[in-house]
Amino acid sequence: MTQSSDAPAVSVLVPVLNEASHIETTLAMMCDQQVPGGLEILVIDGGSTDGSREIVEAVLAREPRIRLLDNPAQQIPAALNIGLRAARGGYIARMDAHTLYPAGYLAAGLARLEAGDVAWASGPALAAGDGRWSRRVAMALSTPMGIGGATFRRLGPETYVDTGFTGILRRSTLESLDGWDEGWPVNEDGELAARVRAAGGRIVCLPAMAATYTPRNSLPALARQYWRYGQYRVKTSRRHPTSMRRSHVLPPAFSIVTALAFLPGPYGWLPRAGLAVWIAAAVTIAGRELSRGRRPVDSALLPVVFAVMHLAWGAGFLVGCARFGPPAGALAHLVRTATSRSSANAGEATGTGPRVSARG
Repeated sequence: MTQSSDAPAVSVLVPVLNEASHIETTLAMMCDQQVPGGLEILVIDGGSTDGSREIVEAVLAREPRIRLLDNPAQQIPAALNIGLRAARGGYIARMDAHTLYPAGYLAAGLARLEAGDVAWASGPALAAGDGRWSRRVAMALSTPMGIGGATFRRLGPETYVDTGFTGILRRSTLESLDGWDEGWPVNEDGELAARVRAAGGRIVCLPAMAATYTPRNSLPALARQYWRYGQYRVKTSRRHPTSMRRSHVLPPAFSIVTALAFLPGPYGWLPRAGLAVWIAAAVTIAGRELSRGRRPVDSALLPVVFAVMHLAWGAGFLVGCARFGPPAGALAHLVRTATSRSSANAGEATGTGPRVSARG
């Protein structure tokens, strides 16, 4: 698609399905974005039944930069592809309906892309709860035990990451990759990120693009979310073996250890010991959060949140192995990487490793 002379610089794609409690505030913040060259906002509705569509229609009646599109498939990647085909901008931003973005979010991402050395500019995803369990999940997601190896979930200096949270890309990048893969109703950004990196693109996480989102507000909803995450991590890892991190194998290992710990007889002592170590770590983190002034009941229930997240993700991963096939190539890649790292460290320790001259 050729960009017309009067087209906005950035097209914002916003998938929506039953977001009545957040959508009006989110759209107002999107409209406040100051973008050189202007923007348009494409809201792609998957058949909301909670009044979200009516709220969007009321907003677009006074805001000509918003357009409302339909997503009959009711899946996020389908919505994003519908938006991509309808978009007029040379840059495409994905922004979520239940996330709050800083006023300079798009401008910061656009400036970083125009520097020319990255393909995808994104920002940290910072959880902020607005209910009892949502608050506790947000607390868990502020700890290493809650975020694992997902570096984009913590605020820090600019860094390169293996996947991005929402963010902005060049339209040409997305079109060269045929957009989002609609076979990934979950983990669609992780799958896209793997293709971006395979094509030689880099993904950057900028502190200026830090966005705040609202986690699930019940344990069953949290479990369903992480159950699906685990399953589709298997599918992504099978297609893109190098996208798997070491932290991805810990939740399924924890799920197996937990199941084995309840076996009768003397053979369960090792998994029981492993489970005890996990519980001790969770309780230690809960105590640390309490010492930081968190509510006592929230701190006390933090191990429960960790358990739901890890068990649901891990069980989902195991089900994903049965559903899609085990990610043997990804696991082999992890072993090779660990072995080569161990060999390099051993070489450095014995003085037999590669040497670097004083001139570099």
